[in-house]
Order: sequence, then C-alpha cells, then structure tokens
Amino acid sequence: MRSRDPNLFLSGLSQASEYLLASHSVAVSLPLQTVLYEANLVPRFAYFLRTGIASVVVSMTEGETAEVGMIGREGVVGAIHLLGSSPVPTNCFIQLEATALRIPMPAFQAAFRSSEEIRQRVLECAQEQSNSVSQVAGCNRLHEAEPRLARWLLTAQDRVESTMLDFTQEYLAEMIGTQRTTVTVIAGNLQKKGLIRYSRGHVTIIDRENLIRAACECYRITTGNYIELPQRGIVTAY
Repeated sequence: MRSRDPNLFLSGLSQASEYLLASHSVAVSLPLQTVLYEANLVPRFAYFLRTGIASVVVSMTEGETAEVGMIGREGVVGAIHLLGSSPVPTNCFIQLEATALRIPMPAFQAAFRSSEEIRQRVLECAQEQSNSVSQVAGCNRLHEAEPRLARWLLTAQDRVESTMLDFTQEYLAEMIGTQRTTVTVIAGNLQKKGLIRYSRGHVTIIDRENLIRAACECYRITTGNYIELPQRGIVTAY
C-alpha cells in the first residue's frame, strides 16, 4: 500500500505526480520566524509543510502588520508565485516551528507546466488562497477584535490539530491587527466565558463549539473553501 506524505497537497496527488515533486525536494526543519518568501521578490523555493504553521502577512510602510492567510500541512507555500510575473505584496514566515519538503522554484515551475494534474491542483490552491485572503482582509477591517481572535485561534487549531497553541499576546496582536492591550482584554473575556485558557503564551481551547459561535462569520466562510479528504474530515488547500 502506498505510504502517504504528511503534506495533504502531495498525498492528494497521484503517485506519479507526488513522486515528480518529491524527487526534486529535500526535507528541512523550519525554526520559528524563518522567512519563506518576501514581498515583491521571487522566492528561491516552495514548501510543502508537514508540520507547523506559516503566516501570510501584509506589512505597511509605518511598520504595522496584519495576517491575511495561514498555511499548514494542507497546502503549499509558493503556489501563488506560479500564476504570473506580477509581484506578490505579502510576506510569509514560520509562526509555529515546522518541517517541510523544500523544492526549488524552477523545478516546481517545470512540474506545473508539464503536469496537468499538478497544474490543476496549484490553480485550485491559489484560488482558495485568494478567496481566503480577501475574506480575512475584510474581516480585519470590519469585525471586532474578539470575534477576529476567536476566528484566528480556530484556524490555527485546524492546522495543528491540537487544542494547545503557543502564541504570545504580542504575536496574536500582530496577527489580527490590533494592540497587545486589546488582546489581553479579549483573551481574558474568552477565558471568563470558559472558551479558552491563556497563560504566558500558552492558549488551550477548552470549548471549541462555543468558540465557533463567538467567532465572526469569516471562520465559517473560509472553512467553506475547504476540500474533503478521506484521511481527515475537512482541510483547506492554500
């Protein structure tokens, strides 16, 4: 029986397509804050994450940042760079220590051009990423901080498949585009409601069902972009 790769993008491909990509890739460890690509630059590599989380972030000239996407083992970092020559205005870095298969971008581009199956999957991933980025951008502008934080925690949990998340208040504030003091208040509110437990950078989701109710509609909408896969209920494909 075929051994499936932990990365769901790869394991969802035929054996021939998976081998084509894997044969050009090497396994790497990605420490916290590793930069996977920078805004307006063509990256040297694409990454099939096996564990951990990467953040797609918009940075303003004043230094403010906000997360507009999150990628885990369900997808591939770098799919959007295959669509054309237009600069990509986001940055991407590791927000939770990860492992991955790393493929040189030229090899990924060659596989994209030569394989209809790989090309179709990459296009699907890029479309889903675009849809989610648009939704999260609107979320950061229009929704209150508490439902945004609930949405973010649920999205992170979906990717690591664990109730325990290690993120500081400062980091959470950057990701949802608010102040650290605001995160302190709303994390306290969610804890008082019995939805999470938060202490010194450790978040434990206690009541997922009610945390979903506390989240804004954007969690349900972006979850609606997910693809059914047999080895796990519902996953996304950035």
